[in-house]
Amino acid sequence: MTETYSETEASIPARSERQAMDWSLVLASQSIEVRLERLPGSGRWQLIVPEPESQRARDVIRQFLRENQGWAWRVNVPGSTVNLHWVSLVWVFLIAVLHAAGGPGFRTALYESGPARNGEWWRAFTATWLHADAGHLAMNAVLGGPVLGLAMGRYGAGIAAAGTLSAGALANSVAALIREGDYTGLGASGVVMAGIGMLTANRVGLWRHGWRATRWVAPTLLAGAVLFLHLGTSPQSDILVHALGFAFGIPAGMLAALWPENRLGVLNRIGWATTAATIILPWARLSLGQPHP
Repeated sequence: MTETYSETEASIPARSERQAMDWSLVLASQSIEVRLERLPGSGRWQLIVPEPESQRARDVIRQFLRENQGWAWRVNVPGSTVNLHWVSLVWVFLIAVLHAAGGPGFRTALYESGPARNGEWWRAFTATWLHADAGHLAMNAVLGGPVLGLAMGRYGAGIAAAGTLSAGALANSVAALIREGDYTGLGASGVVMAGIGMLTANRVGLWRHGWRATRWVAPTLLAGAVLFLHLGTSPQSDILVHALGFAFGIPAGMLAALWPENRLGVLNRIGWATTAATIILPWARLSLGQPHP
């Protein structure tokens, strides 16, 4: 795995700049001194570490790879080192099933600001799974599937699911505080915009190496903002909820990006537990609140 770079240094080859950056963050979190270099005449990169630390560096990288294997449903996006996690298809399937099963009984699942302010907290969560019509559903499915898949591939399925679902529900609640009067809302748009927010923050972890990394971080932040303006500000959409979902998704992505790489497995398990809670508890509470025949 390594080749001697000099008498006092060793080289660890990486397949791409992104992989080299990710591995360098892992090594830096373990206090292993590391620098990145591009191999002349190729697109490959290498990590240069002190020779006495080379064996420990290899062990740390192997452990990182073992802990972050995750689901097998993960593929590379062509022409990129970003992974697309196909667990996002489960989300698409669920919103489609709920739309097909929708009926009068789902009225209490909509986000109605009046009842929500009076204690029906579950509406902030359940509303993110419902859609007004087939067109609304199709729009969120077509955009949300890839966006959530990329966020899951970058951070882990549990982390991205928890971050986006929580941010979408929070966007509903905060929008109700900002607006005057009562209104009704539904749809997964806030969740999708939160996914864009999480992806916007995907390179923030490079700041561990110092503020010079801003030259890599800033373009991603700008691209995310432009993408939101393009996709989230349609006059026919709920721009406030979109903006809040995007805004709350960014700190969720920053938390995941800055989390120690060798502990992402733990954060992902916490994310799965949080995801289960944000789905099961609101729908169970809604069911308990339904009138019985």
